[in-house]
Amino acid sequence: MALSEIDRSLLDRCLNRKPRAWEDFVDRFMGLVVHVINHTAQCRSINLSAADREDLAAEVFLATVDNDMAVLRHFRGKSSLATYLTVIARRVVVRKLVEGRSAMPLGDMVAQAEADEPEQRIGNREEVGKLLGELQGSEAAVVRMYHLEGKTYQEISRTVGMPENSVGPMLSRARAKLRRRAGVDSAPT
Repeated sequence: MALSEIDRSLLDRCLNRKPRAWEDFVDRFMGLVVHVINHTAQCRSINLSAADREDLAAEVFLATVDNDMAVLRHFRGKSSLATYLTVIARRVVVRKLVEGRSAMPLGDMVAQAEADEPEQRIGNREEVGKLLGELQGSEAAVVRMYHLEGKTYQEISRTVGMPENSVGPMLSRARAKLRRRAGVDSAPT
């Protein structure tokens, strides 16, 4: 199937940074991305939480806008935009699922802290607090609100004053920093 006129126009609007273009793009392809995430995880017998799905969707869209929308700029129109994005999304999701097997997400650390005895919970919360100390400004605020206060992307967006579809990518980048930092700190000396 060739590139439709609707997708051609949407692609052009995104690449030229027209108002609301990115929001329209996300609205149009979010269902496709979530379907790819679910299918890819199911094929690998991996159970995903809603937060995991949101994180993976954010990673897919972050990969799409990374390097001045290089993914979209490289699209040649020889297939439908949906087919092209399916391939991109699958590659990103597979890479993240493989990476995720070796690193414990911050959300798991918090969940573990909640499940432990009260004395242990305080220690784990302190550890999460130390890790959050490695982040600056709105990044730290977003991670704190999402993981420790349980706020939704929409609530965080309103509180911090950033677009809702920027919350997931920021969380993903912050978690990656925290994982790298935790890996450095836990390395044997």
